[in-house]
Amino acid sequence: MTDKPEVLFVCVHNAGRSQMAAALLDHHAQGHVVVRSAGSAPADSINPAVVTALAEVGLDISKEFPKPLTDEAVRASDVVITMGCGDACPFYPGKRYLNWELDDPAGQSVEEVRRIRDDIDRRVRELLSELVRESE
Repeated sequence: MTDKPEVLFVCVHNAGRSQMAAALLDHHAQGHVVVRSAGSAPADSINPAVVTALAEVGLDISKEFPKPLTDEAVRASDVVITMGCGDACPFYPGKRYLNWELDDPAGQSVEEVRRIRDDIDRRVRELLSELVRESE
């Protein structure tokens, strides 16, 4: 049992948005939050433009891989953040659900992925400040 808040980021392919959000939250939280990501229909690999955009801010996700969404991951999470996965995410009462409307980085240039990364980074920092306040 942990007293750390647990956050799950879910998108369709777990190759872009959810991977960026998980990496950014994990970095900013410095071990104070358990972070997971998953996809409702995982891709074969992470979007190379996402790997590049995160490397530019010092985060290496080159060894990460898309993971399938499981009931267990949702049950273990305090906060579930969906990013364009529609109704694929199971709903459990008592969980906090947020839906972040974000552009899909699939097929986008690194310049466009940087914009998406920065938007996600802003949202992740806001979420982290809420989680820290709630745990105090």
